[in-house]
Amino acid sequence: MTFADRSVLVTGANRGIGQALVEEVLRRGAKRVYAGTRRPLTHPDERVTPLTLDVTDAAQIQAAVESVASLDVLINNAGVALYADLGDRAALEQHLAVNLFGSYDTTQAFLPLLTRSRGTIVNVLSLAALAPVPLDPTYAMSKAAAFSLTQSLRAALAGQGVAVHAVLPGPVDTDMGPKGDIPKASVESVARAILDGVENGDEEIFPDPLSESMAEGWRNGASKALERQMAAFVQAEPVNS
Repeated sequence: MTFADRSVLVTGANRGIGQALVEEVLRRGAKRVYAGTRRPLTHPDERVTPLTLDVTDAAQIQAAVESVASLDVLINNAGVALYADLGDRAALEQHLAVNLFGSYDTTQAFLPLLTRSRGTIVNVLSLAALAPVPLDPTYAMSKAAAFSLTQSLRAALAGQGVAVHAVLPGPVDTDMGPKGDIPKASVESVARAILDGVENGDEEIFPDPLSESMAEGWRNGASKALERQMAAFVQAEPVNS
């Protein structure tokens, strides 16, 4: 697929990777970009429609659905990283509320539009979904769960023509990203690589130098082979929204 003349919704669109994704989708010729943010947003491009969208707020999700006439691509980018230790249950619950259930609820709400358009779902995750990060273990737990959600959606929706992609970035230069003097990819380069991966049909997208170094091992490894094997058992049936 390409993004030209498509209708795209980006959550967490006010900063970081989300903001860069909005600009890159526009550059590639999208006809309408819905920018979901928790705070009011203005944008000079008339193709951008701001949506007040806290992905943990069911009423705001429903209001967003009612504001979108058609949708080709949903990019679940909204996330939170609290850098809490493993014993902080409140942090775990907040991570799950945003990083797992936020994507789950938003996807379920927009699924009728996406199945109608035979569209695309893009879940922005993290390399922490594949291996825990000691500095933020509850974040890693939520991203691992969201990766499993992504794989489950992929298998369940394949028969309906809906593509599902997982984005697995390493360190990115954002205010939510890892601290310290380590190499970090720019949000602009990551946004470009994410959309390139979607256009290329990559199920897992590794959008920066660190993650890309692991791409071949993942795609040819036992875990990916097992996912394909398990997906073969799924019968193509509608998913309840």
